[in-house]
Amino acid sequence: MTARGSIRFGMMTAALASVGLLISAASPPRERDATVQPVVVELFTAQGCSGCPEANRTLEAVANAPGVIALTYGVGYWDYLGWSDTFAKPEFAARQQAYRQALKLRNVSTPQVVVDGRRQLSGARPPELQAAIDAEAAARLHPPEIEFRETGDRVGVGSGRPPRGGAEILAVVYQPGLQTVEVRQGDNRGQQVRHVNVVREVRRLGDWTGRPVLFALPGDSSSEDNVVVLVQAKADRRILSAARRAEPRPD
Repeated sequence: MTARGSIRFGMMTAALASVGLLISAASPPRERDATVQPVVVELFTAQGCSGCPEANRTLEAVANAPGVIALTYGVGYWDYLGWSDTFAKPEFAARQQAYRQALKLRNVSTPQVVVDGRRQLSGARPPELQAAIDAEAAARLHPPEIEFRETGDRVGVGSGRPPRGGAEILAVVYQPGLQTVEVRQGDNRGQQVRHVNVVREVRRLGDWTGRPVLFALPGDSSSEDNVVVLVQAKADRRILSAARRAEPRPD
């Protein structure tokens, strides 16, 4: 190769390298979607259930992990043991039953964890729960985008491919952080039972057909409660997308 050819080859190599750097800089890393899109972990628990406090602690351990939305639902069908669950509502037990049907389970169990609406764990043993979270974090593809408006009182859901049977948009209102209840009767008598991110209400906002939609959110955006928005398949109850409204920072 002549000296002139060597110079031209060097210039071409530098130019190609520059283009490669520009393309690399413009392309976001593939891991970004998995990082942004959280995994939803729902615990169905009861204050009167002897095996539930341990499951509550397991959920508490993952509640602040990056990429996890942890939610606690109180159920009341253990109240007959002598203690009425202070957080239970009939609609929470109905949600658990809907998962039983979708996941083709013979019965519901307490405590029970449902991860992204796709898989369930009877009880909440840390290794199995972490394995389920990791599997779901890698499984979700092309979720519809969820965006909260700056005012905090509305939410938009973007376009995408809806599942067979359609999907619905749910607003889950919960109190963030820990709450402790002193149980005075039943199997857990005398215990201080801890709960994290206790759900107050699940409200259906409307259907999602694959087209962009905008909804008003329930409640007061300045209250202590927070909101998680779910896009959930109607038929098999898979959670297609989820987002949590940013919690206000303390002054």
